[in-house]
Amino acid sequence: MTFRNVILPLSFPGVVAGSIFTFSLTLGDFIVPQVLGNSAFFIGQAVLAYQGTAGNLPLAAAMTVVPMVIMVIYLLVARKLGAFEAL
Repeated sequence: MTFRNVILPLSFPGVVAGSIFTFSLTLGDFIVPQVLGNSAFFIGQAVLAYQGTAGNLPLAAAMTVVPMVIMVIYLLVARKLGAFEAL
């Protein structure tokens, strides 16, 4: 009973803040997959490839909107659940 009433409400803002920092930092990560030699494109690598070599700026711009929309939806849900009331 104390976990649901005490521990979870107190730890929720910290969990949300940590997930926001982790998720937003990994969205633009394209150095590590490129160095490790993975054949699949992550979103940062795909944007770099479409902008640089292919010159397809509209597709690169559209692909950068996707992580921003995901982050905005996540922040709105976190605000709706009350994660930012302690700030």
